[in-house]
Amino acid sequence: MSYLDLECFKTDPYQPPAVGLVLRHLNPVLGTLPTEQVTLGAREQLCVPVAKNNVIPPPGVLDFVRFVDLACYRVITPASGKALVLSHLNPVLQDLPRTEVTLGRAEQLCVPVAKNGVAPPAEVLSLVRHIDLLCYGITPNAPMNRALNLRQLNPVLTDQIPPATVRVTAARQLCVPMHKGGDTIPPEVVRVVRWVDLEKFDVTGPAMAPVTLSLRHLNPVLGGLPPERATLTGAVQLGVPVAKNGQFPPG
Repeated sequence: MSYLDLECFKTDPYQPPAVGLVLRHLNPVLGTLPTEQVTLGAREQLCVPVAKNNVIPPPGVLDFVRFVDLACYRVITPASGKALVLSHLNPVLQDLPRTEVTLGRAEQLCVPVAKNGVAPPAEVLSLVRHIDLLCYGITPNAPMNRALNLRQLNPVLTDQIPPATVRVTAARQLCVPMHKGGDTIPPEVVRVVRWVDLEKFDVTGPAMAPVTLSLRHLNPVLGGLPPERATLTGAVQLGVPVAKNGQFPPG
């Protein structure tokens, strides 16, 4: 998971059907937290895989992470109040210090989608379709204050969005893996997706030409939702992989 970096773009407004979901924590550090009940609100972002500073994931890892595309929808839950210590996993950011944060309310649910009808290969789809991340607001909003060059990894966007340098500013959210009621996740997939924790930072970058995409849900629980049209209008956040409370992913 150390190479799973997602650049999150603001999208034009879209309100999906108001689906109610019951979410249960998968990561062992948060296993004692209660289940969360949410209703899918307006779509706010599309988060897509990128490489930082030309550090490309190894070939076997790249085959997987290039297809992790998550559409993020507004949700609201009570504040958690859980205190955590976060450690960066990506090689480009491992020199950053550990940070202590407190979880507030959940603000977004990010769920897997395919873009423009390009679905992941079957062996990749079997894992990617179960990556559902609930994003909690965190405090303090410690700034990273680092410039990073981001390069698109997904084949649909490599020709549409050129590499660009962004300034990474304040920490804003922690996105953690969840199980959606009604989803049957194979045990071997749980052993992987339970470690997908991303800390999202605000970014500022150059203006970009709008990019319009069609989105289709990949998770079985949301597979009946209609396709969506999404226009990306600018990068607003960067999600980077972290470990919580010193519990690092195996391997």
